[in-house]
Amino acid sequence: MAGMEIWNNPSCSKCAAARTALDEAGVGYAVRPYLDRPPSAAELTEVLRRLDARPWDVCRTREPAAVALGMADWPRDEAAEPRWIEAMVAAPELIQRPLLLLDDGGALVGRTAEAVAEAVRRTGATPGTGAEPGPSTPGTGATPASSEGPTPAG
Repeated sequence: MAGMEIWNNPSCSKCAAARTALDEAGVGYAVRPYLDRPPSAAELTEVLRRLDARPWDVCRTREPAAVALGMADWPRDEAAEPRWIEAMVAAPELIQRPLLLLDDGGALVGRTAEAVAEAVRRTGATPGTGAEPGPSTPGTGATPASSEGPTPAG
């Protein structure tokens, strides 16, 4: 059965809810403590590609770091993307959570029960089966493909 990597903030209730749902469905997952192990710009770019999203789509612009930078007023065009990505790499708390990086190459922002259910469906697990839970030990996450593969052009 396929699994996923979850970018996790241990103090986030949405992350806890996603982990619980994955455990209940018996979906295997690796936890990436992204606040302690921030992504590189290449990794974040790859995740955005997998999400089919732009940086501002997954940026928490109301976080104090974003407010201090005035990010809500930053341009939202292709030329501004590197600036957004570098800001989120420098302050990973700006990255929306939890991010679910599926083994099928896709990704989802797991903030809703519907998004997590879609992730479960895509792994082939049956929700509520109570199969073996995934590992939840921080630092067990696999290295994202972006650190080994090419960086998308945009």
